[in-house]
Amino acid sequence: MSVLSEPHFHDEVAAYAWVEARIWPEGPTCPHCGSVERIGKMGGKSTRIGTYKCYACRKPFTVKVGTIFESSHVALHLWLQAMFLLSSSKKGVSSNQIHRTLGVTLKTAWFMTHRIREAMRDGVLAPMGGAGGIVEADETYLWKHDVPRERKTKRYSPVTKAGRSGPGGKRAIVSLVERGGAVRSFHVENADKPTINQIVGANIARETRIHTDESRLYGDVAASFASHETVKHSAKEYARGDVYTNSAEGYFSIFKRGMKGIYQHCSEKHLHRYLAEYDFRYNHRIAVGHDDVARTEAVVLGVVGKRLTYRTTREG
Repeated sequence: MSVLSEPHFHDEVAAYAWVEARIWPEGPTCPHCGSVERIGKMGGKSTRIGTYKCYACRKPFTVKVGTIFESSHVALHLWLQAMFLLSSSKKGVSSNQIHRTLGVTLKTAWFMTHRIREAMRDGVLAPMGGAGGIVEADETYLWKHDVPRERKTKRYSPVTKAGRSGPGGKRAIVSLVERGGAVRSFHVENADKPTINQIVGANIARETRIHTDESRLYGDVAASFASHETVKHSAKEYARGDVYTNSAEGYFSIFKRGMKGIYQHCSEKHLHRYLAEYDFRYNHRIAVGHDDVARTEAVVLGVVGKRLTYRTTREG
């Protein structure tokens, strides 16, 4: 039987009950005053589904208040379908596909997918790696900047290791991948040494082994960590024992195939949300014990405190 045949994907009452059980595992909590006592469920034919009243602050509320669902006129069971589709598709689902599948307008589908990506952002700042741990650091470039950047100095475009013209004018992305663990990605204004040093220093524990390619961007990190080991891709060296950046390269492969094949283009101001989407799916992959259902539940747990309006989403 298909997972999408479950009642909470088709019935609004079941959808509210399913979301409430995950956001309020110990019972309803008033989003207005934080009270967990003197809360009653409002009844009557004219009352909205899942409406409660807090008798401490005298305000009504539903599980949607204070979440990405707030003020949305889209049925909650359709939200859950959209979350499942985005969570279970390895390379993502376009707004056009959500529009056709769920029967909502294209504008609504676009807004829903961005709100779901916001729920996928975990905001975890705990250091990656640790004693005996390995973190791979690498950067990639995708599409031109929306607004061309003026060069500070006149010079020729850099040449990459493969001999082609370099990434001048393209959006830079830096990713840190813990071997066998999570990924953390950043869209940066410039992939230069100060930026790389700040990202690596703020996100990786000092006891960690760092693996990179031969890029000079990472030349200053060696003294700060247990070790800094490199592979020389220009000499066709892709692994030397357990020294490699294949995990980071694999992540970039999935990310770029999805962005170019599914989404085809995104505004630069929204790129951080797409990175959050791909980071989320990587961090909740089958290899670390998350199936499609667990991944969807993880998205639902991330909806609280992340309300977005259409205007703020459009503005980035």
